[in-house]
Order: sequence, then structure tokens, then C-alpha cells
Amino acid sequence: MREFGSIADRDAITNEMPWADRKVPVTVYQMLANTAREHGDRPAISFQITSGPKDKAETLTWSAFHDRTVQAANLFRSLGVGENDVVAYMLPICNEAAITLIGGMTAGIANPVNPLLDAEQIGAILRETKAKVLVTLKGFPKTDLPQKAAEAVALAPCVETVLEVDLNHYLSPPKSWIVPLIRPKFEVSHKAKVMSFADELDRQPTTLSFDEDPKDRVGAYFHTGGTTGMPKVAQHKMSGMVYNGWLGGTMLFTNKDVVICPLPLFHVFACHVILMAMINSGAHVVFPTPQGYRGDGVFDNFWKLIERWGVTFVITVPTAIAALMQRPVNADVSTVKTAFSGSAPLPVELFKKFEKATGVEIIEGYGLTEATCLVSMNPVTGAKKVGSIGIPFPYCDVRILDCAADGKVKKDCGVDEIGEICISNPGIYAGNTYTEAAKNKGLFADKKFLRTGDLGRIDADGYLWITGRAKDLIIRGGHNIDPAEIEEALAGHEAVAFVGAIGQPDAHSGEIPCAYVELVEGADVTSAELLDYANSHVKERAAQPKYVEILKELPKTAVGKVFKPDLRRMAITRIYDAALADAGVAAKVASVIEDKKRGLVAQLAKTGDVDDASVTRVLGEFTRPWEWAES
Repeated sequence: MREFGSIADRDAITNEMPWADRKVPVTVYQMLANTAREHGDRPAISFQITSGPKDKAETLTWSAFHDRTVQAANLFRSLGVGENDVVAYMLPICNEAAITLIGGMTAGIANPVNPLLDAEQIGAILRETKAKVLVTLKGFPKTDLPQKAAEAVALAPCVETVLEVDLNHYLSPPKSWIVPLIRPKFEVSHKAKVMSFADELDRQPTTLSFDEDPKDRVGAYFHTGGTTGMPKVAQHKMSGMVYNGWLGGTMLFTNKDVVICPLPLFHVFACHVILMAMINSGAHVVFPTPQGYRGDGVFDNFWKLIERWGVTFVITVPTAIAALMQRPVNADVSTVKTAFSGSAPLPVELFKKFEKATGVEIIEGYGLTEATCLVSMNPVTGAKKVGSIGIPFPYCDVRILDCAADGKVKKDCGVDEIGEICISNPGIYAGNTYTEAAKNKGLFADKKFLRTGDLGRIDADGYLWITGRAKDLIIRGGHNIDPAEIEEALAGHEAVAFVGAIGQPDAHSGEIPCAYVELVEGADVTSAELLDYANSHVKERAAQPKYVEILKELPKTAVGKVFKPDLRRMAITRIYDAALADAGVAAKVASVIEDKKRGLVAQLAKTGDVDDASVTRVLGEFTRPWEWAES
């Protein structure tokens, strides 16, 4: 493993040779085959369906993982999947998800799909990618995923085969005896052929039945967003995935490391930052429960799981860290060397709490789906600037630019000057990031640097800082407010676990700041007290929130980010309903929908006699549009 403690260390690696001269595998399968030859008997991937520190787990060695992946690739080819055809999967965390990912991209193009999306969105992704095969769950208690998959396939006639994964083999008696008796049944309206994934795998040989074309090509489709509107589909080339694996194997992991990763296997963090790095390094990754951090008992058992597996490296996100800090460290965690946090900025106080409780420093990093993930990281052994996202990795050129809408660069920003973070590295498919050509227009600065949409700065030491999200800015009467300032202030209150700050509609200023808060378990504080606290800690007067609401739980994405579109819907509903009621107009917000061209739109329901003019007089003062809900 190479030293990664400073910019000098980074530059030393970069200056050794151009990336094109690095003797790295061309395809992900080549990378896996190399590791299976070198580390065949060592553990590769472990999964336990329940969170208990002594519960049953399935561990695959590198040889077994290789063989099962080859069988999957052979199976997909037998089902008509060629290099340019798509194998989609919609699965919870399990070994089969990892097998499908690597097998799918060996045979064709793998397409992980977020199981939390609704059937219409999933169907849209399957149609967009023209998926031939879908790997999903067989009916199983306490999940509607198989039913949702069936509804989605009915909307995507391109899917010819559905392969079902039965999680029952992960259970022990008597639970494994009970599942077949209570397995949910549902009607299927699609015409795709349904087969058992395990049975069909067993019929395949453990050597490739076809010659893999040893060239760089698109190997995976990952959708972005999707929890509102229809997701965009990003294309990932083999070279980008191998680059992510090479970074992990060069600067983070060795074959002696054990990594716990309770993150979903449809997200680039788990798939590229971790799984590709495991394949490159020969390290061992542990996935606890189908829902990861969201699984029953994971937070309560987390420290004991670390002791059970001898974990050396913890993969986490800020929301999970906050939840863990509400529980005592009740096991031996002395094996842990490092914790890696991504997906969202980490509050300084949370960093300090974790270090005090565990004796382990957290490394913050940065990546995004459009870049095949990794961009930067705080040095493993060197100076960590808490709150920054560290220094760019080798072969990663990061610029802070002021760009026009078409991508033309107006200027390069200076030291500590805020602009848009723009990136060029081997993970970026310049000009072809999204499958839809129209979505690539204006996405690149000078046709080379991916425009991330994140606002940031580079300090005098070369460390990268995210200062906000261009589309997350609260614009109060033309004044730009970074919600992070409000969130950092409220996060400093001892009763606050999570914060989401947004702009709520305002008739005078367009929008004004407000905040939604989730409390630490057992905390006792009022919204009024938090509002006073925020206004005494937010220095900029314009940024001081005008409203704070306490929620039992903030909406979050599958990787633990506070999901702000839902907060915006709540704010629109609250403000519009109050305005209509104050004006005596007999209408209220029935729902807030996402429209591709208009953004969030309030759909109204009539509660009495009312006409359009009356509503327009009230809601016409706000910038967000409205329409009548269909009756």
C-alpha cells in the first residue's frame, strides 16, 4: 500500500507515469481473476441476513466469488445478453447482488436499481436501459420488492427474463422452515419468463463459456436521484471502475483488511469505492443485513459486529455516525484503524464525538455517480482538515470554475474563491456521462471537466471544500444563502441529531430560510428554543431561519442523506395552506408533484366553492406554480 499522507505523496504517484501507462487490468473481470489467483482461499465477501453478532453468515472466498460470478456471466450470455445488452438487478444487500453486478458487467452491462423507487420509476429505468434480464427477489416476508418488480416489468416489455433470488437459504431453522409456509403470493401481469437464480447458476460452468473482449467499454449503468421525477442514467466504463479499484487497493486497503460496509449495493459508494477496491486489494468486505444501516438491530449490534469480524475499516455516512453516537461502544473495537465517511458533509462536532468514543479518526471523502465515484479524500496518515473533503486523488484534476450554462468557462476561481467544482479523471466519460444525449449538453466545462453542480473552493494548502449545492442554495430576494451555515449551527445543539435547511416559499422574498430537525433519542427541546438557538448562532442575519419544525424522523435517502425534496414539499404545503386559509379561499394542497419543466408544483383540492381567480390572487404571489389535482 502506498503512502497517502500529503499532496506531495499524491504527486509522487501521479508523476511516476501517465495513467495510460499503468499496467492495470482492462476489465473488471480481469481484475477479479487476478485476485482469485493470488488470494483464492482468503475470505472475499460475507453477508448475514440478521444483525446478531453470533447469527448465521455466508462467506465466499475469492475463488468461490470468482466462480459464482463466472457462472452468472455464463447464465446471462445463455439468456441472450451480449456486450451491449443490459442485466438489471433490484435487490437488497446480499451476496447475490455483488455476484450479479460483476457477472452482469462481464457478460454485458450491469444496471443496479434502487428498490426504494416506485414501480413506474423502475419501469422507466428498465425501458431507458433496454434491460433484457432483471434479477430480483422471490416472494419473501416483510418486503414488497417482488411485487414492485413484477409491476415494473409489466411496464418494460424489453425485459425477457426475470431471475428470482430466494433469501431463505441465509436463514437458520426454524425461520427457514416457516418462510415457505408464509411466503407472500401476488399476481403477475408481465410476460417475461421467471426462473430461479440459484438453480440456473448451478447449471453453468465455472470457466467463462465465451471470450471476453479485452477492451474498454461501458460496463455499468447507475441511475442518479430518482426519488423525485424520473432518474438520469449514468454510464460507467470499465476503465473508470478499475480506476476506483486501483485507488482503493493502492492507498486504502491491503489483503489483511476487513471492511464493514452497511450500504446498499445499488449505490456507487458500496459498488465502486468498496467492492472494486476489495477486488483490487484482496481485502474482505462484510455486509450486515439486507437493509444495511437501516436493518433491524444494526445500530444496536454495530460495535459487536466489529468485534466479531475483526473489522479494520468502517464505511459510514454522517447520519449513521450520529445514530451510532447515541449508543455506547459496548465491544472491543481495537482492530479498527480508520473510518471512511462520504455522501454528505460531516459536522465537526460529530467528528469529535466519534473520535472520543472510539479512538478512531474519520476520513472524509468525496465522489459522485457521474464520475464513477472517487474524486478526493483527506489523507490517511497526514493532516486531516475536518469539514473538508481532502485532496484530489492521483490522476484527478479538480478545478473551481465559473461557467456559463453551455459549459464555457468564464473564469478560473482563485484560492478560497467559491465556484463550481469541475473534475477530469479516468472515471469520467467526457461528453457521454448520461445515456440521454440531451442531458449531456452543458455538463462539461471546456468539453473535458465534468460540472458537478457542487459549489466549493480550494484552500492555500490544496484541500477541497464543498460550500453548498448550486441547486440547494436558498435565494432570498436575490441574496444567495448556503443552507450548510444553518445546518452547522443547529447541529451544534446537544438535542439535535439531524438537520435539513431549505428555502420555504415567501410572497415578498421568493423564499426564506427554514429548518427541519430530528432530535437525539430522549431529548426534550421545543421548536421555539431551537429557533432562538439558531438565530443566536447563525451570524448572517439574512440566513437566520424564520421557522424550525421538529420531526420524529427526517426523510433520508438509502445512503443516509437528508432528502430535501420531501422537506420542500412539506414547506410548500404548509405555506400555501396557511395562505389559502388566511384568505378564506376554500382550497388546500392535496399533493406536491415534480414536473420536469416546472419543478415542484402544488396540486390543490377544493374544499368548497372556489374559482381559479381567487386562488391565483393568493398563490400568485409565490414563485412555485399550482394546478388543480385530478378528481
